Amino acid sequence: MSIGNKNYVIFDTTETGSINFTEVLETSIHTLRLSVSGSQTFVKYEGDTMPTSVSSLTTKEGPYSHTEILNILTGSEWTDPNSDI
Repeated sequence: MSIGNKNYVIFDTTETGSINFTEVLETSIHTLRLSVSGSQTFVKYEGDTMPTSVSSLTTKEGPYSHTEILNILTGSEWTDPNSDI
């Protein structure tokens, strides 16, 4: 599985129930990473075609490449500067 072939889409956690987990690389709602506020999450998928359940999201941002999502996830919205980890 090549990192270069993966795409990432950020969306509001209010829409997690709309994701078909057979279409994305996460396995369930419990494996989603949340933003610091808990209001956003993201999924990743392979290839150029966005999965139907992802393209149907109304709050989606992206798609982002691997490099782009890494830059986003190092920001204060996704990484708590006060965390001990």
